[in-house]
Amino acid sequence: MKILMVCLGNICRSPLAEGIMRSKLPGNFFVDSAGTIDMHKGNQPDKRSVKTALKYGIDISKQASRPITKEDLNYFDKIYCMDLSNFKNVISLAQNEEQRGKISLLMEAAELNHASGEVPDPYWNGIDGFEKVYHQLDEACEKIAEKLQQELSQTQH
Repeated sequence: MKILMVCLGNICRSPLAEGIMRSKLPGNFFVDSAGTIDMHKGNQPDKRSVKTALKYGIDISKQASRPITKEDLNYFDKIYCMDLSNFKNVISLAQNEEQRGKISLLMEAAELNHASGEVPDPYWNGIDGFEKVYHQLDEACEKIAEKLQQELSQTQH
């Protein structure tokens, strides 16, 4: 199963989400991340994301930002967006119902009732914002990882 995490620039939230989700799933899952803009293409994740992930034993320093492509909507099985703006941008790339069905808000998919249903962008905040986002992503990825593994085991039986 192939999973894509999406945020705006692919340097703060989605790299963290990619690293966290990878740490929770076995190797038969492929996890990647992308942004809805290409402003940071080729850049490593924000140093604050890298530092926060390392604090919890996850190394995301080798990731590189990339923009989402129309091909991603064919390739990935599940596409999780960090906020409504990203969701709308990704949905606008979808060419059919099958592709639209792959795209969801991360917090909705995790069935977590956080205030806005969105993962806030910590870019303009201090390290505390990254810490909060890490814990929000960790909780969401835990729930989604459980669901995905159940889905996969049901399709294999």
